[in-house]
Amino acid sequence: MYTLYGTDESGSCMIEIALQRCAVPWHRVDASSWQDGEGSDALARINPLKQIPTLVTPDGQVITESAAILIHLGLEFPSSDLLNGNRAQILRGLVYIAANCYSAIGIIDYPQRWLDSGNETLQAQLVTGTRRYLHQAWVIFADQFAGQLLAPSGQPNALGIMAAAVSRWDEAREALSALAPGFAQTLAQVDADPIVAPVFARHWPQWNVS
Repeated sequence: MYTLYGTDESGSCMIEIALQRCAVPWHRVDASSWQDGEGSDALARINPLKQIPTLVTPDGQVITESAAILIHLGLEFPSSDLLNGNRAQILRGLVYIAANCYSAIGIIDYPQRWLDSGNETLQAQLVTGTRRYLHQAWVIFADQFAGQLLAPSGQPNALGIMAAAVSRWDEAREALSALAPGFAQTLAQVDADPIVAPVFARHWPQWNVS
């Protein structure tokens, strides 16, 4: 059985979706770097950064980094359609999100990691500038990858799942609705997938894009 360390309103949602697509047994251990408890203590023992999602395979391997987990599952279970489509562009897009979008969100959420925690003015400036960069990175992503989010079967592939999940943070969907409305509609199509929709609803029960 796969063990997924994660929590609601986090990137673990995309791995929950992928595991369902792979039709394998799995369970989630509630854990994160901002929670205390047995689950977070167990997570720290296998991933000192306490990053989520972290996945433990049935043979005991620890896999971290959302893009790496999605790629691993797509390779292990080809019938899941996670890597079906233009694989080169799917892989490129997964790494793009990790490098440009996920990393920016980490700065926005934890500016004190990068600046003196006592300088609130500089922290606010860093957050504002990083959010501006994040939204521009999403607009570029929309231009480069708009046609790569769905497998030939019509199901969202790994890139579609990751894009739909990560774009839910830091007002990215609102920015895309204004600057790349066609791409925003494609993300909404991913949201509505019958496997994706209930997972997102559980993670973000009050979420909507204005």
